[in-house]
Amino acid sequence: MRSSWKKRALAAVAAVGLLAMGVAPAAQAADTSNTTNNTRQWLTGYWHNFDNGSTLLKLSDIPSAYNLVAVAFAESHPSIPGGIDFTLESEELGGYSEAQFKADIKAIQAEGRKVIISVGGEKAHVTINTPTHAKNFADTAYDIITEYGFDGIDIDLEHGVHAESLSTALHDLHNRIGNELIIAMAPQTIDYQATSMQYYQLTQKIKDILTIVNVQYYNSGGMMGCDQKIYSQGTPQFAAALACIQLEMGLRPDQVGLGFPSVPRAAGGGYMSNADVVRAVDALELGTPVGGFTAPRAYGPIGGVMTWSINWDATNNYSFAQAMANRLNLGGEWVPPTDPVDPDPTDPTDPTDPVDPTDPVDPTDPVDPGTITCDGVALWNAASVYTGGARAVYQGTVYEAKWWTQGAAPDSDSAWKVIKICDDNGTNPVDPDPTDPTTPVDPGECPAWVSGQVYVGGDTVTYNGATYTAKWWTNTDVPGASPWGPWAAGGSCN
Repeated sequence: MRSSWKKRALAAVAAVGLLAMGVAPAAQAADTSNTTNNTRQWLTGYWHNFDNGSTLLKLSDIPSAYNLVAVAFAESHPSIPGGIDFTLESEELGGYSEAQFKADIKAIQAEGRKVIISVGGEKAHVTINTPTHAKNFADTAYDIITEYGFDGIDIDLEHGVHAESLSTALHDLHNRIGNELIIAMAPQTIDYQATSMQYYQLTQKIKDILTIVNVQYYNSGGMMGCDQKIYSQGTPQFAAALACIQLEMGLRPDQVGLGFPSVPRAAGGGYMSNADVVRAVDALELGTPVGGFTAPRAYGPIGGVMTWSINWDATNNYSFAQAMANRLNLGGEWVPPTDPVDPDPTDPTDPTDPVDPTDPVDPTDPVDPGTITCDGVALWNAASVYTGGARAVYQGTVYEAKWWTQGAAPDSDSAWKVIKICDDNGTNPVDPDPTDPTTPVDPGECPAWVSGQVYVGGDTVTYNGATYTAKWWTNTDVPGASPWGPWAAGGSCN
């Protein structure tokens, strides 16, 4: 029997379009043609039509918190150029029959939820770059949708996207089925860093018929946010700052979704805890500052959250679905959460939970200054959140945060850089070897460059006897190797 949290989800039909670019332009009026503003939100999850070692599921096993199920994947048609084909992998799925599959789709829809067919994925190669390809795509997609009773289509192509032809195909498909057709997309972060990108151009061309775009905020690396700063994946400020690009281009908030892996194994990089996913949503909906990023305004309810994948979430007892069902509005009218940054207000170990704001010596109190040591800097606290520029003392050394961080010890996390080394009683900075010019506390001297360490704009290092300052995010580029690289000669660590 499904627990009550699984029953909280009802369908939400939101009409959505997405535009984005690497540097946010002035805000434009949102396009509301063929759309209705809906404060209900999507929790989108991908279902595996294959066995990849996560877990095998039937559609009937999916928790009802997932109100938009994307069946992954339809792939290139073997004989029709530009066409797509879908085959239920019954044998691989333990004998899951077509009849049961179709019945399960109807059962999900009877609960008010939606099921769509996703086209693409990492290994699919569907090319639509001519008018003939566009017609073939629309024809074959229409056949698959009508045969299985899908509610729409998701574009998850990671190769060969051609904006003009794919726009033609999707408009053709929409004209055949009507406004009830769901059209979703799952681009990568790079796809909205410049207006020349094909996904960016495609979004412009089909924004009148899009339902939702869930950018994949993982497997990415550093990218530019709407404030023209570089953010690292795996942090709530990364997702919020990049989604802000889309919001500031004039899209309605309900037209923007955020995509994350449900467990660390589901992606090569960029996993975020459920609490950090909530913080990213809060940063956009409520304007809550996160990791040095503050949205230009509180946008109200966004379109929702997506995850790769439902099957991976099942390996963790559906923790992602439970957390998002508790945070998102999957049924009635949207109500702002009363505690926007604390996913569990009953947990006294949560740093967003003031245990006793009247007790100045309580180390769990987020307003407690803590023990001040070494040049007036407080001891590092694993429960505290540190943003770029914040300092803390750890094991006799003063560290400065480069960006948002929490929980990772400064001596083991690239988010921190060494500022000073303190004396034995922790009251003064001391240079263990004043004759060694590489010692990081020597006035005017900079730490040596380390390959693989993350540096952000403004960080200064020494390499081969010269000083260099980072112009933007980098971790393996050798200082001085190229005048067009991320390092500029010169700089000071004073």
